[in-house]
Amino acid sequence: MDNHLTSDASLPCLTTSTFPPQVVMLTMVPESSTHPNITEISFTLPNMTLESLSLFDFMTTTIRTTYMPIMAREMYKVPLVKKLYKERKQFDLIVVDYTFGQVVYPFVHDVSYITIATMGMEPFLSGVMGNVLSPSYAPSLWSVYVGPLSFWQRLHNTFLHIWPSILWKYWTLMPGVQREVWQHFPDLPPLLDIERNQSLALMNSHFSITTPMPLLPSQVEVGAMHCRPAKPLPQDLEAWITGAGSAGVVYFSLGSIASGKSMPSQYRQVFLEAFRRLPQRVLWKYEGKLEGASDNVRVSSWLPQQDLLAHPSVKVFISHGGLLSLQESIFHVTPLLVLPIFGDQTRNGMFVDSSGVGRALMWKELTVDRIVDVLTDIITNPRYQENAARISASLRDQLTTPQERAVFWTEYVIRHRGAPQLRCPAAQLTWVEFLLLDMACLLLLVLLLLLLLIRRLLRAISAKLSGGYAKQKTT
Repeated sequence: MDNHLTSDASLPCLTTSTFPPQVVMLTMVPESSTHPNITEISFTLPNMTLESLSLFDFMTTTIRTTYMPIMAREMYKVPLVKKLYKERKQFDLIVVDYTFGQVVYPFVHDVSYITIATMGMEPFLSGVMGNVLSPSYAPSLWSVYVGPLSFWQRLHNTFLHIWPSILWKYWTLMPGVQREVWQHFPDLPPLLDIERNQSLALMNSHFSITTPMPLLPSQVEVGAMHCRPAKPLPQDLEAWITGAGSAGVVYFSLGSIASGKSMPSQYRQVFLEAFRRLPQRVLWKYEGKLEGASDNVRVSSWLPQQDLLAHPSVKVFISHGGLLSLQESIFHVTPLLVLPIFGDQTRNGMFVDSSGVGRALMWKELTVDRIVDVLTDIITNPRYQENAARISASLRDQLTTPQERAVFWTEYVIRHRGAPQLRCPAAQLTWVEFLLLDMACLLLLVLLLLLLLIRRLLRAISAKLSGGYAKQKTT
């Protein structure tokens, strides 16, 4: 029987597996899986629960550099985590979520592991694997550019590729996590060295919904792996949506982390007034009681999102722009209004805007009139629906499903004991070696020596000619 250890990894690949793996999942999220082959080990850290954290706080706080060193310090004090660490070599494979994976790198030292890139084709991860993406066309995690870039856009994008990488790896994030990890594991090699030894990355991306980029054999696109056909809605919800008539329904959800109740009050009031002016009904995923909501607004703490997005009466999805929500919306052909909060969401919002599947607004530009105008445009202009249908058709048109690819390559790594043949040699090179700077220095030195030699030869020839001319003149 094969055993897998995952760190907050996605699990839909279990449904098509050719063997019944036993999965142990280490997570800070409360246990939720009912799958018989999945064992969840859930733990909490002080002041780091979903209830205590709000994604809105990360508009001004750097989540990785602020919280990850704290996580690294505290999590290895938890008895369950310490026990699992001692048993780590019993697993055939460890799966790590790359977004916050640095804190669990002690688990993957000297064992086979793969990563799940939940934010898609991130230049940091791609570079670690030896596939360095050019900033001339590949958007960074924080880039707002889509399509051919101008000179100044390429300059800015280059800065966004280089500076955060240097900052995180050598100044803030990795040094902070490294210090805390070494307190628990003083003999552990540098985390950056461990990071280079991953066998495979499952990329939460697809060329239909992002900038097409070159992939290594060790980079497998599994974007929209979680998307599925719609199921019937609960009867009361179906009746409420159908009751909206031809005007339809606006669906509003900011995901599982940016809860509605954590939204700053000034934005909440703007949305309440904007929704009051709409002829559509509004279905708002909101935790708790919402004061001041108009009669056309229905609030629920949980909603079957994919089933809603597939409903023909749902005209637009107001989202924070997380990749999973973006993929679900396009998969089910529902236009979007994206309000990015953190991380890759700005980049995703720019894709939505440029591809014509919806609009993107920044929080600082939100007003009642602006929200009403943009929603009205999305609902009444058929081009958004048409573009969503076109991209959805491309996203669905695949030789194999994302689940099948995820399962095959995960099993491949297990069958081939880490599959070192997949790894690009560039992953082990320094920047000096990768950019051939040492070769450039050598060639420059040879060129300088050659120029000096030529100069000396010319001087010698000139001196000889001058001497011969002077001797001839005296005679």
